[in-house]
Amino acid sequence: MSIEEAAGDDGEDLSDRKFYRAEQEAEFVESAFTHTPQTRHPAYRLAFRDTDFLLRDDLRPVRFQLELLKTEMLLEEARVGSTLVMYGSARIPPPEAVETALEGAKALPTEDRMVVERLAEKSKYYQEAYRLARLVSELSIIEHGQRQFVICSGGGPSIMEAANRGASDAGAESIGLNIVLPHEQAPNPYVTPYLSFQFHYFALRKMHFLLRARAVAVFPGGFGTFDEMFELLTLIQTGKMKPIPVLLFGKEFWTRVIDFGALAREGVISPKDLELITWCESAEDAWECIAQFYKIERDRTPDF
Repeated sequence: MSIEEAAGDDGEDLSDRKFYRAEQEAEFVESAFTHTPQTRHPAYRLAFRDTDFLLRDDLRPVRFQLELLKTEMLLEEARVGSTLVMYGSARIPPPEAVETALEGAKALPTEDRMVVERLAEKSKYYQEAYRLARLVSELSIIEHGQRQFVICSGGGPSIMEAANRGASDAGAESIGLNIVLPHEQAPNPYVTPYLSFQFHYFALRKMHFLLRARAVAVFPGGFGTFDEMFELLTLIQTGKMKPIPVLLFGKEFWTRVIDFGALAREGVISPKDLELITWCESAEDAWECIAQFYKIERDRTPDF
């Protein structure tokens, strides 16, 4: 494209842009490119097309801004007003995989076999995550022209997959916030493609989990789930974030691995801080809590 073509025939229109867009400038460079020592040198590249430059340590603040902006802009364009965030393990098998997992564990040493059996027992949480995501997605709540309680997960397998799968089976779109890891990690197939995001920085990913969150469901999980859950509780406890329903599924699991009461008895948290948590065992429990918190009409709850 030439500069004349880019300008068009109505250059005097007052509503016209008077500066070329970045992609047009890039086309000018390519169409007029000449091979000289100066033009071949990296210093001559347009800064926004110079990957080596953008990946410098000094450009980390710019990359932070890009990760914040890209997801924010695309979610805004998608009319996502609020989200129901779902945290949980990447290791709990779906119900349909339990029999195969248990069969394969029979030949394992006793301790390893028991780990597989414990994970298999937790497949019920995969089912509840699926049911909660589907229940909320089928409500299709719209407010001020924006979609509310859009399902948002970490985009990976297990509990995250159950969340996106429940939304997908309800005919709804859902969000996946994946993170680059040293080992292979890809979005589960139920994430809506144009709402599937990938992050380099954990901090920016966690920020996007909570920017639109109006409720968070936390299922049994490991270090990642603990990290996300405790950051959320800390933000609410310290007043940095307004209270929202924090729904912990599986009281038997959580109270076995964390003695919340001991934290209060030791004085390192207030007994009142324990009220930030709502215990749930079913999708219906969770939706009842959300509906009460936001005064949502009960007759909007679907049966399936």
